[in-house]
Amino acid sequence: MRYIITKLRNKGSCVMNKNNQRQLAPIIIQGALPVESERMASKLDDVLIETIGGWKFWKGTYHGYPMIISKTRMGMSNSAAATAIAILRYHPIAIINQGTSGGHDPQLNVYDIILGKYAINIGAFKTPSKCIEAGSNSLEWVEAFDVLPEDETDPEPIAIRRFEADSKLLAVAHRIQHLYTKGKVVEGTIGSADVWNSELDRIHFFYKHYATSIEEMEAASVAQIASQFNIPFMGIRVVSNNITNGGTYDAGTGEACQDFVLEVAEQYMSEQ
Repeated sequence: MRYIITKLRNKGSCVMNKNNQRQLAPIIIQGALPVESERMASKLDDVLIETIGGWKFWKGTYHGYPMIISKTRMGMSNSAAATAIAILRYHPIAIINQGTSGGHDPQLNVYDIILGKYAINIGAFKTPSKCIEAGSNSLEWVEAFDVLPEDETDPEPIAIRRFEADSKLLAVAHRIQHLYTKGKVVEGTIGSADVWNSELDRIHFFYKHYATSIEEMEAASVAQIASQFNIPFMGIRVVSNNITNGGTYDAGTGEACQDFVLEVAEQYMSEQ
């Protein structure tokens, strides 16, 4: 396994009570791509960069609080692997998965932020039985497949698995949501899968049957791994585009979300 460590120059001083704060376990903030992670990493002090396999971690402090920025790379498998590595190596106090997303709810606009009350895998199904040449229609895929069933002897665990956000993380995010001024901040459901949906009927299907607010490719996978290690988790996503109402992509949304999530993480750590 490739393992690289790089020490960066100290950028500045930390706040008072630094020694006490350093005794806290770190909070991990994840972003899949450079546009979803590097802005946060640039704001850390005393940074140590660790590359484990194909995954990059910036270990440092933010206003004196220990934080780790994790670039998970895209998709369910990458984010699951990055999460498992981070938990086993850094023993985090909590994990926040954040980044950009596509809107499912027509009431959401570009730059709106979704606090993920729930994260759902929208890529796990049992399809209807059909004969050869009978065709395929994804709007008929109404049986969700639970990939983490309580009864592992059940050969067909048909259920929507909802991973609920940690109540303390969610409460902290609500308390400081007034600091975000580029859009509204609302609770919602994050849908995750290794799929980029551009069919409006398909998007409406998820919005109607799963109550999804947005879609992306990581949060539910991270939530699944975090739940098995009993690590507090929440997903926070910004709407970067929304084809249900004509909202076009804006690259600045990734930076806006990172700035807000750093505020959430700092507030959460200050209350520990």
